[in-house]
Amino acid sequence: MRNVVVLAAGLALLSGCAGKSLDRARPDEFAVARQAPLVIPPDYALVPPQPGAARPQDAQGQTQTLDALFGGRAPRSAAETATLSEAGVDAADPGIRSSVGDPGTNVVDKGAATRAIVAAPASDGQDARATAGGTTAAPAPTASPTPRP
Repeated sequence: MRNVVVLAAGLALLSGCAGKSLDRARPDEFAVARQAPLVIPPDYALVPPQPGAARPQDAQGQTQTLDALFGGRAPRSAAETATLSEAGVDAADPGIRSSVGDPGTNVVDKGAATRAIVAAPASDGQDARATAGGTTAAPAPTASPTPRP
């Protein structure tokens, strides 16, 4: 019985070699020719860098990043140019954002009403009251919706 199993396994292994899969065409390893090495031609327009000079590719890093993100500067239309000139774009201070947070910056006191509005807790307005001329007006009653049949 053991011989039959070994014989069957051997026949199964040999049956895999029955096709023409081993006679496939292979490339001729002696027919491969060497290719000439790549040669970079000299560029006579290049000049050697000056010692201590800034690298030109590093100086434009931020500009290249902005161009890649936003597509560079687009020309403004006539209407946009006119609007900006009326708004005073030439008189704008480029460092205004850094000076606004300065503790020495003078700010205008908007008054107690503005402080009260800003400090008020968030609500839905159901209990809101308004004062006009020293009298307090109660909130108007809300109409309850009538159910529809």
